[in-house]
Amino acid sequence: MTEMKSDTCVDPSGVDKAAPAGTTNIIITGVGGQGVIMASYVLGQAALADGFDVKQSEVHGMSQRGGSVLSHLRFGRKIWSPLVTQGTAHLLLSFEALEALRYVTWLRPGGMLVYNTLQVNPSTVSSGLAEYPTGVHSQIAAAWDRVRGVNATELAVKAGNPKAANMVMLGAAANSLPFSDETWARIIADVVPPKTVEANMLAFGLGRSAE
Repeated sequence: MTEMKSDTCVDPSGVDKAAPAGTTNIIITGVGGQGVIMASYVLGQAALADGFDVKQSEVHGMSQRGGSVLSHLRFGRKIWSPLVTQGTAHLLLSFEALEALRYVTWLRPGGMLVYNTLQVNPSTVSSGLAEYPTGVHSQIAAAWDRVRGVNATELAVKAGNPKAANMVMLGAAANSLPFSDETWARIIADVVPPKTVEANMLAFGLGRSAE
C-alpha cells in the first residue's frame, strides 16, 4: 500500500499537533468475518453525510482465515492522508478483546477504547501453535483508563440478528462521535439489507444504551 501525503505530525506526548483543528482519527480492528469493514464504511458514510471530509484505508491481512483486520478512518474539515499515526487515535473500536489490547497504544492521551468483550481464537491458537493470553480484560483495564467493554455478540442475538454485532459496536461508540441520530439511522438503513434494517437499528440502540 502506498502511503499518501500525511498531515499528521506526532510529538513525544502523542498529541497530533499539525492536523487541522477538528480532525478525528479512528482505528477499527477485529478478526475476519466480524464486519469490521462494513462498520468502517458506515462510519465513513455518516461522516460524509454530516459534511466532513473523509479518508479511510483497510488492511485485511488473512481475514478469510480469522486473521486481524485493521481499518484507519480520519474525518474533519480537510483530510490529506487516510492513515492514523500510532499514538494519535481519538477512538479505538475493537471487535475482539485481544485486538483491543494489541492496538491500545494507537490511542492518543484521553482517547476512548470501545471493545467487544468476546474472545475469538486467532488462527495460531486454533491450530495449536499458541495460547490465548489469560487476563486480557484486566490487562486492558490496566493499560487504559477510558474503556467501555460491551458484549456485542450477546446484544446482537438479543436484537434478533447475530451478525449485527458490528452495529452494536457502532452504537456503543456513537456517543463519542458528532453524527446526528438522523444520519446514523439513514446510513444504516441504506447500507444493510432491507429485511435486516429493523434488527440492525435495534442492535445499534442496544449498543448505545449498554452499561
